[in-house]
Amino acid sequence: MLPRTLPVRPDPSAPAGSHPGTVIVGMSGGVDSAVSALLLRDAGFDVQGLFMSNWDDDDAYCTAAADFQDARRVCEVLGLPLHRVSFAAEYRERVFAHFLREYQAGRTPNPDVLCNREIKFGVCLDYMQRLGASWIATGHYARVDGDGGRRRLRKGIDTAKDQSYFLHQVAPSALSRTLFPIGHLRKEEVRGRAHAAGLPVFDKPDSTGICFIGERPFEAFLSQYLRQTPGPIENADGTVIGEHRGLALYTLGQRSGLRIGGRSGAAAAPWYVADKQLARNALIAVQDHCHPLLMSDAFDVEELHWLGQATSDGAARDFDCGVKTRYRQSDLPCRVQARGASARVILRGAARAVTPGQYAVFYDGDECLGGGVIVRRYNSRRSRAAPPGAATPDAGGIAYTVAFSAEGS
Repeated sequence: MLPRTLPVRPDPSAPAGSHPGTVIVGMSGGVDSAVSALLLRDAGFDVQGLFMSNWDDDDAYCTAAADFQDARRVCEVLGLPLHRVSFAAEYRERVFAHFLREYQAGRTPNPDVLCNREIKFGVCLDYMQRLGASWIATGHYARVDGDGGRRRLRKGIDTAKDQSYFLHQVAPSALSRTLFPIGHLRKEEVRGRAHAAGLPVFDKPDSTGICFIGERPFEAFLSQYLRQTPGPIENADGTVIGEHRGLALYTLGQRSGLRIGGRSGAAAAPWYVADKQLARNALIAVQDHCHPLLMSDAFDVEELHWLGQATSDGAARDFDCGVKTRYRQSDLPCRVQARGASARVILRGAARAVTPGQYAVFYDGDECLGGGVIVRRYNSRRSRAAPPGAATPDAGGIAYTVAFSAEGS
């Protein structure tokens, strides 16, 4: 039996008392992966570390070199071997190219979800298995359990750090070989265990920014790859109130960076991005934080990926659950009308800034059911008067329709 403080078990088919097997831990150089390696080592696993450096532009914002040294020092303290590998070509092809296409199309993508599916639990998992691993492990705040041969992805105990949202696209076959050793811990407990074990990263700040690319000035970075075409900023009445620097640089609900300032005849209140009109290269801004143009009570999802057999067979199915339309959002009660790889999601109450390109992730309590990409949003309870030249649903804007009601009729 493994220690009760670590809720993972070796392969159920292995003979009683056998070695739990080799596990390779994805070492990021941070405290979460360090404590994951510590817990697995203490639980009796044969632990090896693996560091990935998947962004090959060496500039002032890339922290890969420093992160590798932190991972190396952690493995030295724990007495573990450390492998190093780069999947830079795969990252650019499978994640970054999609990231750029989505921004070019006027949507706001989430590359961390694709990075998990394609890289960490895709090509990297294959690489780990070639190294002889029975298990892989990461420092994600999530949990995996199962019965009857099916593994369930669950939220991490620390609701402020739960990362199941970013893992919902991972293949069930990958989850069946994955351990999340810190999913039952809170962040302060993780740091406390790291400090007690003498790990040098116990107080290292959490990483931020784009997966593997890091935190950097976003406008300058994106402009290296996508040509930005300035255009008008309009209010909800169609009046030009400013100029944007390129639609890709803005997202729905954004407040800072609009550079509108005070306007004659307008209230002294902040402006928020309410829509992006790709066909006209126009940005729509409003002053009310909960303006009708920012609120949606339904949206459509495509490219659905379900984690359980009950929802992955492609059959038409309607059911109630919770949904997140962005990370660190409370679950929103909803009705899902699933039709194959697509679904209409009807919210029980209006939500702010539902954003095409982002992922809608569905939950039944703490179990993650899966999710897909938001492609269009609807508002049937509030104003149906679209701003002049409003985008069609295919362009990713708000779709106002008198035929669609909150009940889906």
